[in-house]
Amino acid sequence: MYRNIGKVVLSLALPLVLVVVALVAPASAQQSVRLQYRTSAPGASTAQAEPWFQLFNDGTTTIPLNQVKIRYYLTGTETYRFACSWAVVGCSTVTGQFVRQSGADQYLEVGFASGALAPGANTGDMQLRFYRADWQTFTQSDDYSYGPNTAYTNWDKVTVHVNGQLAWGRPNGTEPTPTPTPTPTVPPTGSAGVLFDDFTYSGSSDPLLAQRGWTVRSSSGGPGVPGATWSPSAVSFPGGLLTLDSTTNGTAAGTVQTELSTANRKFFEGTYAARVRFSDAPASGPDGEHVVQTFFTITPLRYNLDPDYGELDFEYLPNGGWGEPSNILYTTSWETYQADPWQAVNTHTEERASFAGWHDLVIQVSGGRIKYYVDGRLFADHGDIYYPETPMWIMFNQWFIDLQGATGTRTYRQQVDWLYHSKNEVVPPADVTARVASLRAAGTSFTDTVPNP
Repeated sequence: MYRNIGKVVLSLALPLVLVVVALVAPASAQQSVRLQYRTSAPGASTAQAEPWFQLFNDGTTTIPLNQVKIRYYLTGTETYRFACSWAVVGCSTVTGQFVRQSGADQYLEVGFASGALAPGANTGDMQLRFYRADWQTFTQSDDYSYGPNTAYTNWDKVTVHVNGQLAWGRPNGTEPTPTPTPTPTVPPTGSAGVLFDDFTYSGSSDPLLAQRGWTVRSSSGGPGVPGATWSPSAVSFPGGLLTLDSTTNGTAAGTVQTELSTANRKFFEGTYAARVRFSDAPASGPDGEHVVQTFFTITPLRYNLDPDYGELDFEYLPNGGWGEPSNILYTTSWETYQADPWQAVNTHTEERASFAGWHDLVIQVSGGRIKYYVDGRLFADHGDIYYPETPMWIMFNQWFIDLQGATGTRTYRQQVDWLYHSKNEVVPPADVTARVASLRAAGTSFTDTVPNP
């Protein structure tokens, strides 16, 4: 819910040359393996190192990729985090971990969860990156495996082990036995629980809200205008519609913001959907405030630049803000941030148009990708380091970026018809609306079978 946009776009189409087979012969060090390397971040110092690899099988025997380990050697004892930006073989099959060596050395060990490499084939691009856990710039030019070349070339300063034996390259430092491949994140394959709510409540003090895992915010703090109040009394449910009425008279003391959140952080991969009504004009009073109307998921920030922070946002600004002059819809995926001094690590997609009215909003979180849909249309596709790492809350809120100082009290209204979440299942937008209609036809106003963590 905080803004300083940094955008990363990765778009590359390559023919798939990976061959997956049921039965293959065991790999050995005698098989002819070759690795090519390039970097897309050639500077001596960088915020992120970006080694890209292509692995070739020049031999005559198919190589199971789960027997392959690639090692990229580093200098220094800093703590790093690994990410796969894009890969022909699929980032969901690529693993990475850092292994300490003696002294001040370590290496990044890249492995594979599945797949096989046929004779004469190659993996295609594996666009990898790593960065310091504290997001500080570091020197990469003293790393053994680093090279400034931005075109692929055979590179023997990165090693390849096949079935535990060195098959390519010249190692650096101590070489313990290659470590086991860590268990990868398995893409969702089927529902492991469903949350549905059509918001049939008598008001914000209805005891059913707490019983069903909802919290109406009353605590102070951000986002929004410092000193503003978060008021449960401004949250209501007329006609089964979650209604957020946020009000300001141009002063912090006279500003009321609104939020409804799940009480449990138990939502991670799967499908999130809600039918949301955005509004361009206030329900009453003069227009012109920089208001934010939202549907999002979020993980708490434990400390500045916490790498386990995550946030996936729909944010509609009917009157602009953050330097935008008029209405704009953002979808933003967050890796982390620092409040003071401000530093944001996120990617976003936006459309500058009016989105007033009802919209079906869907977020699919699966296999390293975050896909945002508006009314069945793919609006954004994010991934890379912005993919969430930990369970999240689901939230709706409406708040003010700043105060415009206009006279008179004005009230902005956001409404939500229903919320649907299916854990560990990718549900197409059309199927979401069909499932919601089926639940309502069966007289179901609420169900929650998503297990608590």
